Amino acid sequence: MSYAPIFSEPTLTDPEFTKSLNSEAFNSRTTTNSKKRTRSAGRRPKSARQTIQPQNSNAKEFPIIVHCHLCWDWVWQRPQQFISRLAKRHNILFIETLPPDSSLAAPLARFKKLDHLPNLTILSIQFPLWRWNDGAYVDSERRRLVLDFINGPAAGQFENPVQWFYDPMAITAFSEQLGEIATVYDCMDELSKFRGAPPQILEREAELLKKADVVFTGGRTLWDSKSKSNQNCHFYGCGVDSAHFGRAREAATEIPTELIGLKRPILGFFGVVDERMDYELLSKLADANPAWSVAVVGPVLKVDPNSLPKRSNLYWLGQRAYSELPAFCKGFDLCLMPFALNESTEFINPTKALEYMATGRMIISSAVPDVVRNFGSVVKIAANHEEFIALCKRSLAEPDQDAINRGLEMAAANIWESIVAKMEKHIEQFLSQNTGSAVAA
Repeated sequence: MSYAPIFSEPTLTDPEFTKSLNSEAFNSRTTTNSKKRTRSAGRRPKSARQTIQPQNSNAKEFPIIVHCHLCWDWVWQRPQQFISRLAKRHNILFIETLPPDSSLAAPLARFKKLDHLPNLTILSIQFPLWRWNDGAYVDSERRRLVLDFINGPAAGQFENPVQWFYDPMAITAFSEQLGEIATVYDCMDELSKFRGAPPQILEREAELLKKADVVFTGGRTLWDSKSKSNQNCHFYGCGVDSAHFGRAREAATEIPTELIGLKRPILGFFGVVDERMDYELLSKLADANPAWSVAVVGPVLKVDPNSLPKRSNLYWLGQRAYSELPAFCKGFDLCLMPFALNESTEFINPTKALEYMATGRMIISSAVPDVVRNFGSVVKIAANHEEFIALCKRSLAEPDQDAINRGLEMAAANIWESIVAKMEKHIEQFLSQNTGSAVAA
């Protein structure tokens, strides 16, 4: 049994990031709990086959092999933010699984390099639809395709790696199979609570938590949960590219044409539109004042687009490139986090909170636990729909400049680079203590 893939609409390309795909694909069973480190099985000698070479000779220390449930070219989130920065120092293989294809007769794998990240290699794996639900087969083939790649086109580039997991389902296929010197689990969400999660994911995650040498969590509530299963567990919330989102405050940034013709004020949201969103709240928000425009920017996933509420002043604008988001925020008079309070939002720590802060806008949110816990001094928190609407009215009439200033300070203090540096220190500390070869800072 495998993760049901996420399908989203195609998106625009831009100079910084390639066109958006989508995926949450991943697969079945369990393995041994042994902690021993082994060399890659079945490693073949180099041959006349063409190999890829690292473009940056200054890439230091260990290579990193990343297993992610999200595709690289999808919505720009925590994995891409962290990995793109780690790629400045390390050779990285990012492994993604595309949605199954009914026209495929056998599994296939393709790799690509990105000009702006020369130390990053993206390996995309895809399965025929007719074999997708055979979990043991998918695990075996994923492992085979990866080993073929690192022993063939990438020979010599990913020896003795750190394996870095975002996807707990990948533990069965890859644990102790790639000669890893350490295992890292960056737990960004409670994936078992998401719609379509495979029933095996709790068992797989328990195995990953047991085997992981270092665990990071994206929220304090997640840390409360995962630290019970791994003593070397650390909370590092999401960061922000303050300079990027700070463009929303620049006079030169042009508001997108989609927003120019809308009535003001504009109450805006960007992010994934899925089961975590409170659609009743959005309807009530649009109904509260016909003079308001409610604008939602983002791909629609795991919900029927035809089921989205329809109002004359509620606009579903679809997915936009990461590079365009500051311009959309410049057009927002308020930034919204209208999350439903359900099991899928119990553990989330939204990346967009800090990104909104960097734009210098007021922020109104549902009472998501980690939003209350981490950002309550900046974000206006609503306990119910009526309070959410009231806070919007009040914030539009009397913006809280002190809260805006605190948000700008918080965004400036939580850039991605500083978080990545701290995470690397934990890995280096483990390696120096357990491999006998200290890693230089």
